[in-house]
Amino acid sequence: MSTLLYLTIPAFVLAILVEWSVARKHAGLYEARDTVANLTMGTGNVLISAVWKLAMVPLFAFVYQYRLFDLPQAGIAVWFAAFVVEDLCYYAFHRYHHTTRIGWAAHVNHHSSEHYNLAVALRQSWTTPFTGFWFWLPMPLLGFHPLMVLMLQSTSLIYQFWIHTQFIGRLGPFEWVFNTPSHHRVHHGSNPEYIDRNFGGVLIIWDRLFGTFEPEKAPVTYGLTKNIHSFNPITIAFHEWRGLLHSLRELRGVGPRLREAFRAPNPPH
Repeated sequence: MSTLLYLTIPAFVLAILVEWSVARKHAGLYEARDTVANLTMGTGNVLISAVWKLAMVPLFAFVYQYRLFDLPQAGIAVWFAAFVVEDLCYYAFHRYHHTTRIGWAAHVNHHSSEHYNLAVALRQSWTTPFTGFWFWLPMPLLGFHPLMVLMLQSTSLIYQFWIHTQFIGRLGPFEWVFNTPSHHRVHHGSNPEYIDRNFGGVLIIWDRLFGTFEPEKAPVTYGLTKNIHSFNPITIAFHEWRGLLHSLRELRGVGPRLREAFRAPNPPH
């Protein structure tokens, strides 16, 4: 968790307050208990990620010793390449966390709100820091400096804050390349045609390239196909982990348990 992301937190809170003040005229956009749960999840994620980074920085530095290329740390071309590669890493991370039970157990909390607003952007996982770090290990191996990787991770998360809103419509040619509120509303939908679509972080090109893109057409139903109906942060953070562990206890042997952990979630959303 870089200093850059910490510095934006006051701006996030201010933006949420502004949207909330506008949303009071629109029934159902905000719910007080849901918003408190979102902020609690976000606070927990910030604290956990900050501690976890103490282990990740040495790991990234260790991998960087064996880099395949000596890339300069300055220059527009290198930073642009790092941005593109980081966004592809995020796409792989995000898709994995939707398409395996163990990944979904960590990520589901971000989708469990039945509302969609800027506060939902802060409804972050307490366990994806442990399940997803390895998706970025190819970057230091390729020769991108670990601090560059961390900065771009933070930049991606900052960008993704503003796309959690219902007040911005379609954005024309911009959304041919970039992720937008319209694209991300689809991602948060439990409509059958919207499930497991639009995994992009900053760019939407990976979804278009790999067949996971879906434009916003029908009104979006937010939440899960089976909602948890709870504002308890512990329930939000760990309800799917409990289900996964229950399934694993019923199986015998390493092979069956691994297959269960890495199979697709059912229901998928």
